[in-house]
Amino acid sequence: MTDQPVTLSEDQAAAHDSVTEMLRGAGIDLDDGLLLPPREAGAGVAALIGKAGSGKTLLLAEFYRNLKAAGVDIVSGDYEGRRRKDRRTLAILAPTNKAASVLRLRGVPATTIHRILYTPVYDPEYERIAEWLAGNGERPVIEGLTEQALDRAAAFYASNSSIPGALAAAGLRGSDFITGWKRREDPLDIGFVDEASMLDDRQFEDLKEIFPTLLLFGDPAQLAPVNQSGSMVFDGLPKARKLELSRIHRQEADNPILDLAHALADPQLEFHDFERMVEETARRDDRVVWGQRVEVDLMARSPVLVWRNATRIRLINAFRSVHGAPEDALLEGEPLVCDGIELPLKHRKKRLDLEARGLIKGAQVVYLGPGNKPGFSRLHVIGAEDPQVSAASIVKIEKPDEEEPFIPYAARMGATFLHGAAVTIHKAQGSQWETVQVFAPDLFVAARMGRVEAGQPLWKRLAYVAITRAQDRLIWVVRNRLARPTRPLQVDDLRRPAPAPLTLEAETP
Repeated sequence: MTDQPVTLSEDQAAAHDSVTEMLRGAGIDLDDGLLLPPREAGAGVAALIGKAGSGKTLLLAEFYRNLKAAGVDIVSGDYEGRRRKDRRTLAILAPTNKAASVLRLRGVPATTIHRILYTPVYDPEYERIAEWLAGNGERPVIEGLTEQALDRAAAFYASNSSIPGALAAAGLRGSDFITGWKRREDPLDIGFVDEASMLDDRQFEDLKEIFPTLLLFGDPAQLAPVNQSGSMVFDGLPKARKLELSRIHRQEADNPILDLAHALADPQLEFHDFERMVEETARRDDRVVWGQRVEVDLMARSPVLVWRNATRIRLINAFRSVHGAPEDALLEGEPLVCDGIELPLKHRKKRLDLEARGLIKGAQVVYLGPGNKPGFSRLHVIGAEDPQVSAASIVKIEKPDEEEPFIPYAARMGATFLHGAAVTIHKAQGSQWETVQVFAPDLFVAARMGRVEAGQPLWKRLAYVAITRAQDRLIWVVRNRLARPTRPLQVDDLRRPAPAPLTLEAETP
């Protein structure tokens, strides 16, 4: 983040004033820097909505900066110090690790919704270090930790404001200082939720219980959650509580990717017209590529976006085939997607351990190799703040025209994974990659079927979501072909030096 003043457009300024007034009603006066004790009722729920590039993230970052400058404490989900009755707090949330990491890269300390719903329980000995780092206690003397180790922790915290990261810098593993996780019982104060179009009703109700003042940032042109019947949680808010942004502000004014995304709003635009527009754009701007084949080298870290499950499965098997992956094992560097946690109810604590470390449904993961026990995997969770874990895993490789997936190996219970070289556009929501490949033949099928969702042709919603996942470069793949890899799968860039990765065992003690 910089200290340079932000210039707001007319619609952004109007939204800024409305949110400022909302916060004033909750006892936070940003104009005068005045903080009153939190009120139980809060200011309720409001939504700031707009299409990609309208400036939602810019405003979220501006409010974060202003609230922090006013003395509001930022709650990260990693550690919370002693509660004070007059303390004002802000938590910035996203539905997925990847969405949270996109905000963190922009200087906004975001965490996942799950990390706010469930809070860590620290070992009392190491909690003294956390209190000291947070400015609420004296420098502790801890048996087994040198003064140099504490200095490393303090230096890390000064630049990153992460308690777990600081303790890791001191040479500790998460299993040393976090003894478990508990469901949050006490409400917080102010919550900002990015990518709110992904929320379902249950998550929304949970958030309203925790945050008396809740501000949702969402894109109404996204795909609604599968179980939401085409609606988003902010659709039901009163009109006065929905602040709409219309102008495009993100990146440069001539951004061809955003131009294509916004062109989809034209009701007269047909699929063949849009493809012609993509092809013409690709001729004059290398940020858009008219692709004759899927680039397999990109699939390890940036999955191909498809509509149909059958297409996803075929591309995954083609990816494994060209890399020479054996049927009975994974290669280091293969991408996975967490499909949930398979644990009996009696192992609720183990479930929380896994989910709190980033293994939530939809999490993108890179396989680093087998763990120390049969069925365990060493994994890198993309976007997680502490990304490397070792967990009991059940890996499912789906096969074309076969009902049951092939399972190369599995623990008796633990985190379940599907292959991640290709994902559906629905599952890609909330994520962004530098380069995105969109498999256009799938969208052509959706266009021919004539399906409509929330009053708009489904292919347009799919195309909009897929295109706006691209940060810098869009490849519109028009043929069912796969390029050969130019290099083997790699993991060296993901490995980290000591301390050792946290081990999360999900098996019966």
